[in-house]
Amino acid sequence: MGSFIEINDTLQITIEQGFPKELDYDKHKIKPFTADDFKDKIFEFKDKPKIRIYKLPPVRNFLVQNINEKWLYWGLVHVLEVIHDNVKQTTSGKFKIIYIYTPEEMKHAHKLIDRNKETDFLNVM
Repeated sequence: MGSFIEINDTLQITIEQGFPKELDYDKHKIKPFTADDFKDKIFEFKDKPKIRIYKLPPVRNFLVQNINEKWLYWGLVHVLEVIHDNVKQTTSGKFKIIYIYTPEEMKHAHKLIDRNKETDFLNVM
């Protein structure tokens, strides 16, 4: 008997799964957010498919917004808590933002980190 657990360095979530609604790309391009804007805020994500393990603080995880299966890299987070629902095979948890990319950094993040042209929200490749 065996089991499958996915180890992640990326918290890739939709708005429905808990991506922070405060992070709006159009607003960010006009007046960039910084991690200090969210320094005391703890965010929650829920019902991420599959059982996943994330890197523990002080090691970072990438924060990615999934927008219609396209990925927008926003910055870095610490995953503070993980809850596994072994019946539904989902992962939920809590995280805090430790760094937000500038709009210019966001243009290059997918190319530097991911390189999958099919998921690049900004189509910079």
